[in-house]
Amino acid sequence: MRLLLVEDDNHVAAALSAVLARHGFDVTHARSGEEALQALVPEGNGFGVVLLDLGLPDQDGYEVCGKIRKRTSTPVIMVTARSDVRSRIHGLNLGADDYVVKPYDTGELLARIHAVSRRTVQEDDAGAGGEGVLRLGTVHIELPTRQVSVDGSVVQLTRKEFDLLALLAQRPGVVFRREQIISEVWRTSWEGTGRTLEVHVASLRAKLRMPALIETVRGVGYRLVAPAS
Repeated sequence: MRLLLVEDDNHVAAALSAVLARHGFDVTHARSGEEALQALVPEGNGFGVVLLDLGLPDQDGYEVCGKIRKRTSTPVIMVTARSDVRSRIHGLNLGADDYVVKPYDTGELLARIHAVSRRTVQEDDAGAGGEGVLRLGTVHIELPTRQVSVDGSVVQLTRKEFDLLALLAQRPGVVFRREQIISEVWRTSWEGTGRTLEVHVASLRAKLRMPALIETVRGVGYRLVAPAS
């Protein structure tokens, strides 16, 4: 996923960009509000999420958020040290999709990025005739009916296998951390559930007959590698 990081502090931006890159994001760094607005031309310019710091050198981040929202529907996550409730409400009213207060846990930030981007995918599916179908090469995932087919043949999956595949398939190429997958698919914490995740990944690879479809990212988690059409 392409991600636009709007941050005037080069040291902060470099450190965060490195972390995001390790998790599969293609990061573009904008150092000012004007750079950010230019990067989003034309409509969104293919960015999946904008991480917007509010303390920018040329204009207030709130103003930038308002301008972004007039130009594109790309999700915006405000990242700022302003922690009071009124500031958060103001940001959300301007069109921000989420609001993260510094200092933040990197894992939480990653989870919020995935959450807002996933909501956008679901809204796009609903707007496109309500089909809710993810097409990844020969793999078709029908979200409303929870049906998966490969080369036109239906593959029988358990509920958790489907939930796992659907989660990864909503953002092909993006690395999902093990803890995030456990939280979203099993609705529990990581402790004692790691082996269950590994078993479900192995089962999916076998049932779909595509061992390379789900890639293990050592020490981090998993990502879906979209097959060729």
